[in-house]
Amino acid sequence: MFVPAGRICVLVGPSGCGKTTSLKMVNRLIEPTSGQILIDGRDVMQEEATTLRRRIGYVIQQTGLFPHLTIGANVAVVPGLLGWSPERRRQRTDELLSLVGLEPARYRDRYPAQLSGGERQRVGVARALAADPPLMLMDEPFGAVDPIVRERLQNEFLRLQEELAKTILFVTHDIDEAIKMGNLVAVMQTGGLLAQFAPPDEILANPASEFVARFVGTDRGLKRLSLARVGELEPIPPVVARAGEPVALVRPRMVDSRFGYVLLVDDESKPIGWIEFGGVPRDGSLDPALAVPASPLVSRETTLKDALSMMLDADVQAAIVVDRQGRVAGLITVDSVIERLREDRAHEDRVIAAPEAAPAVAR
Repeated sequence: MFVPAGRICVLVGPSGCGKTTSLKMVNRLIEPTSGQILIDGRDVMQEEATTLRRRIGYVIQQTGLFPHLTIGANVAVVPGLLGWSPERRRQRTDELLSLVGLEPARYRDRYPAQLSGGERQRVGVARALAADPPLMLMDEPFGAVDPIVRERLQNEFLRLQEELAKTILFVTHDIDEAIKMGNLVAVMQTGGLLAQFAPPDEILANPASEFVARFVGTDRGLKRLSLARVGELEPIPPVVARAGEPVALVRPRMVDSRFGYVLLVDDESKPIGWIEFGGVPRDGSLDPALAVPASPLVSRETTLKDALSMMLDADVQAAIVVDRQGRVAGLITVDSVIERLREDRAHEDRVIAAPEAAPAVAR
C-alpha cells in the first residue's frame, strides 16, 4: 500500500480483520514482525519509538483525554514534551481550539467531564494536531457519538483537511464513512488480507471480489453520492428579497422564477425563511413573520448523499446552499441530485463497456 502525502486512506473491514493492528504498527504501539512500514521513505523501525510517536498525531474513539488536565493542558501535551515555551503552547492551543470550533476563552480551562461527546472529540483532534504532525492516525474517531453529531464532525473534519492537507490513516468498520472520508480505501477481510485498495469510486464501480461486493452492499448507487459535494453542482439562483424590502421591487423578480417561493434574507444575506408567492402581500413590504423557517441548509462541502437525505427528511424539494459565513449562495434540488446520480451511472456504464479507457489505479 502506498498513501500519497496530503491524502486520507481509510482502512475498513469487519471486526477482527486487523484494521487497528495495522494502524498501531505505524506508530509501533504494536511492533511489526515482518515487512516494512516507511514514512517519507524512512523505516519506522530505524527510529526510537517515543520519538516516532511524537511526530505522529493519534486520535482514538474515546479521545483518550487526561481527565485530571484542563482542555488547554490536554491539547498542549505533545508540545510540552517537545520543549515548547509556555507562551508558544498557549498560542498553539488557542489556535487549534478555534480551528475545531471551540472558543478558547470558554473551553481552555474546562475539564473533559464538563464537555459533551462531540466537544471531547474535537479536543482529541486538536490535540493530535498540536505539534503539526505530517501524519495522523485516526482509529474510529467518530464512532462514540450519535449519528447527527457524527455527521457534523465528519463534515467539519473534511473542511479542516482541505486547509491542512495532512496525510491520514483512518480506521472504520462503516463502509459509508469510508467512502465519504477516504481518497483511498483499503478493504480488509478476516485474517488481515487486503481485499481491495483503490479510490472509493472504483470500489463502488468495480468490486475486486465477491467479498468486497457483499461488504459494500447493494445500494452502491446511493453510496456514490457520498463521493460528490454540493459545490460540484451549479447552484440555482432563488428569488431573494431582504426583510422589509418593498413588495413592488420584489414582484418583477418573481415573474420568471421556476420556484414558487421568495427566499427572505437579513442584511447580511443570511437566510430567514421562505414566503410562498401566494403569501406575498399586494403592497407594502416583506415582513419576516410571513416566512416559514429556512431549511435545510447545506454547505459546499456537504455530500450529495447528506443533502438528499436532509431534503427528504424535511419533505422539501430544495436545500439552501450557504457559504462559510452563512450567506445564501444558491439552491440545490432533489432533481439536480438525482440527475447527478444518473450522469455518474452513465459514466460507469461507459467505463465498464470500454475498460481500456479506464484510468489505471495503483494497488
